[in-house]
Order: sequence, then structure tokens, then C-alpha cells
Amino acid sequence: MSDFASLGLSQPLVDAIGNLGFVTPTAIQEQAIPVLLKDESDLIGLAQTGTGKTAAFGLPLIDMVDPKEKLTQALVLAPTRELCLQIAKELEQFGKHIRSLNILAVYGGTDIYQQIRSIKRGVQIVVATPGRLRDLIKRKAINIEEIEYVVLDEADEMLNMGFKEEIDEILSNTPEDKLTWLFSATMPKEVRRISKNYMSDPVEIKVGHANSSNQDIDHQYVTVYPSDRYEVLRRFLDFNAQAFGLVFTRTRRDAREVADRLGQDGYSADALHGDLTQAQRDRVMAQFRDRRLQILVATDVAARGIDVNDITHVFHYNIPEDLAFYTHRSGRTGRAGNKGISLVLAHPRDVSILRRLERTLKVEFSQVRIPTGEEICEQRLLAQVSTIKDAEVNEQVAALLPKLLEQLGDELTVEELLAKVTSISFSRFLKTYRQARDLNQRDRNRGGGGRDHRGGGRDRRGGGGRDHRGGGRDNGGGRRNRRQRLFINIGSMDVGGKGPFINMICKEANVPGQAIGRIDMQEKFTFFEVEENAAEQVIKELKDADFEGRTIRVNAGDRFERRGGGGGGGHRRRNNRN
Repeated sequence: MSDFASLGLSQPLVDAIGNLGFVTPTAIQEQAIPVLLKDESDLIGLAQTGTGKTAAFGLPLIDMVDPKEKLTQALVLAPTRELCLQIAKELEQFGKHIRSLNILAVYGGTDIYQQIRSIKRGVQIVVATPGRLRDLIKRKAINIEEIEYVVLDEADEMLNMGFKEEIDEILSNTPEDKLTWLFSATMPKEVRRISKNYMSDPVEIKVGHANSSNQDIDHQYVTVYPSDRYEVLRRFLDFNAQAFGLVFTRTRRDAREVADRLGQDGYSADALHGDLTQAQRDRVMAQFRDRRLQILVATDVAARGIDVNDITHVFHYNIPEDLAFYTHRSGRTGRAGNKGISLVLAHPRDVSILRRLERTLKVEFSQVRIPTGEEICEQRLLAQVSTIKDAEVNEQVAALLPKLLEQLGDELTVEELLAKVTSISFSRFLKTYRQARDLNQRDRNRGGGGRDHRGGGRDRRGGGGRDHRGGGRDNGGGRRNRRQRLFINIGSMDVGGKGPFINMICKEANVPGQAIGRIDMQEKFTFFEVEENAAEQVIKELKDADFEGRTIRVNAGDRFERRGGGGGGGHRRRNNRN
């Protein structure tokens, strides 16, 4: 096993890598770096996302440029602003011991004149998105006719995003004797075309198989109907309390809606999609990188180039229609030697698509069980007790311990005390899943079952017809999950927002969060929808109750809303939050 010093890198780079905590190079780094340092040749590097491609080209690139020359000597093209910034940041860390080395990220959505001024001051390496770089070339703000090195990172992503014209224009304006290094996770026809048109006898390095998937990723799926998709997502998040993950959706609307619902249900979540401004995107990504967000909900286009460490789960809210989308989605986890889970929430009729993906990507999708409410409660309670057991006692609490023991007296056993403490702190969670239905019922009816969601064996409980408490529409076209619209004299001035409002309703009326639907909140009052079978309880528990010195008033409306797809006219469809 080699180390970075043995690859031929200069000492300042070896020192910088050591400071960052890197000891052993990855496979793509070990193979690519010596070739790029010694051979005057073009190179194609095929490796999955998260295998260290940035260091594979970035370290030799920094060693090859001359920091004494202020002229731009190297271009790195990346598909997105996020990846552009990430690459520039890593290159700066690699080259921090090299004096006069300047690296600049240029991308759309920010002040182009500030970027022009920075280029004029002198930068050796420019990391750019294709669109912004073409704008700078047209303004004659950057001269690429003397470029010595061009790196195409995530080349397949750039072409998937429609940058073919920009890439052709940029490469056609670079000198013929430059060196071109192309790195990609997959090798579609268009990427191969670029290599033939703009590269000369490139050395090709493959880590794994082309179009294959990272071996550190566990590919899983569950079959679920759209009406249950959000609840299934919540089940897995609640069962995996330490999950730090991405949820991928097909549309911007779905991304907004899922993120909003997760926020209302108490999760730390936000959305990343094309409707956000650059400042909003930067804010959301900064929160996710700093783990102030547990879940980031994103569309495929918006999430391209996301490079965040330690993502444990990637949830596919819809199965992607394009093979490359799945490769890049799942590649956000299982990075740098860590294990990760890629879980597809698949419609039963989409299982055949997963089988095609298996053959193409050379992976195996294992069907897993959806956690039941009982299993989730058990898992979370055990985790909480473990946290209590391992917690360090605060000095102030220790000082008060004699008084606390005196207050408790001798009538409580350890078991009774533990039961009371966990019941109080866990009451909302237990209420949520107290009568939760088993969402695996319909899977079993279709020959499902699947591997245990904790990684265990097959579910052999078998049997049973369709779950009468939920599931799809019955054969007679019957109604299900009707909602009743209620009025309450509590508004944003009282609770601050929809999340606290839902918490208040759940706590006071003793109903689960999923029973609450659409919320139209005003400053002093709110209209909200509740599942019909829970509406009577909400009215009974809240009517004339006291809330911070005010008497709560709840009125039942006479308008019912149907959840789900069929009938009722187009204006009903917007109330389908699943």
C-alpha cells in the first residue's frame, strides 16, 4: 500500500495532505497521479463519485503550474456552482503552502465584474461552470488561447445538463498542444465523442467498471403506492434516528412539498431546487454541510455536484427515469470508504426498472421491510435509554441529587422511575405510532415481504388480504382518508408558524401529526384539515381548552376533502400532499 509521498508529489503538497489527515491514496489517486506527473499525455479517469477524483487531478495540476506566472495556465470545468466551489476550496487547501498560487472559482449567479477583476490580478487555476466561462470569454475577460491544462470533471453530468454547446465552444478555443484530463463516473456516447474530438491518444484509467456503482453502497428498495410515500419516508427517518441524508424528487413542486411537510412534522429539513436564488442555495447548502439540516430534499438538477461528507442515506422519493441520474444520486453516499444506503421508494410496477438497473450497474437491489410503529418505538426507546446510560452527569444536577432523591422518596423502583421518565419524554412519539398501520401488508399480498429494514432475514409472516385500514382504493371505488376542515382561533401571532401549530394540536388533542392535512394560517386564526375519524376528537379535546390564558374556540366546517387521486375535480388535487 503506497502513501502520497511515493506518488511523486512535491513536499509542500505532501505536507498539506498530511495536515488534512489523508494518509493512503484512493485507487483513482494511486493510478492517476503518477501518470499525470510524469507523462505528457491526455488522460481519461473513470471512477465513481466520492472516490477522490478531485485530489487525483488537483494535486498534480498544482504541481504542474508555475505560481510565479500570473497568466491563467489551467482550467477546471465543473457542471454546477456547488461543485465548482467545492473543487476550488479543495485545491486551495492542497496548495496552501505554495506562495503566489491563486485559484479562482467563477460561476453564474454572482457578480461577474468582481470575477473579472480577480482574473486581471492574476490566477493560475480557474475553476468554472461552462456557462459563466463562456460569458467571460465573450467579454474577453479571460484568455484561454495559451491554456496548458484543461480538466473536465463530472463530464457526463455536464452533458446531461445540456452544456454540449458550451464545452465544444470552450475546447475549440484552447490550444491544440494543451493536455486534457477528463474525469467521469460514466462513459456515455457524448463523453466518448469529446474524448475523440479533443483528446490525443489518452491514457484510460478505470476504477471499477464503467457505469458501475460504488461497492460501499447498499442498494435497497420498498414497494409503496404514492399515497403512502411520505409516511414511508418518515418511518425510515424515525427508525434511523442518526440519518443524515438526501431525498431526491423529480419535480421542484415535490421538493418544496416534501421539505415543507418534514419541517411541519418536526424534522430539520429544507429544499434545494431551481427556483431558489444563488443566495438561498448557498444558505441551504451551508446549513446542510454544517449538519444544521438533517435532511436535504432536492431535484436531480439542483443536487448535481453536491459533495458533502458522511451522508448516510439517499432516499429516492421517485425512481429516476435516467440511468445516470441513479448513479449520481446514489453516489452522494458511501464516500471515502464509508458505508451508505440508497433506498428507492418504488411503485410496484417500477420493480422491473430496478431489475434493468441491476443488470446495467452490476448491483443487487434488496427489498427491505418498512418499519412498523412498534419497531420504531422500540428502536427509539432503546436508543434513548442508551443515551441516558452514557451521559455525563452535570455538576449542578449532582449537587441537587440529595433533594431530588428526597422528593422521589422510597416508593419508586428503578424500573418504575425509568418507565416514567421515558414515558414523559417520549409521549408524543408513542402517540404518533400508537395505532400506526403496517405498511408492509400490501407488499406481502403481492408476494413481497423483503429483507428486514435492519438488515435481517426475509419476512415470513405471510398472508392476509389488503389492509382494511389503508392502502389503495377498494374495488368498489370506496372513499378513504376523507378530511374535515376545522376553524380554530389560534394563529401565527400565537404559535409563530405551522410547525409549532401542529405540535400544539398533536399535544392538546392527542392525535398523530399525519392526521393533520392542509393548513391555512392567518395572524389570529387558522383553518386546517384533519382526517375525518380524528376530527371529533380534536374538537372535543380542544373546545374551551385554555391556551396561554386564552379560551380555544374550534368550529367544525361542513366541507369535506378527499385525499388521493380520482374524482372530485381539479381543485381537489392540490390537497393531495402525497
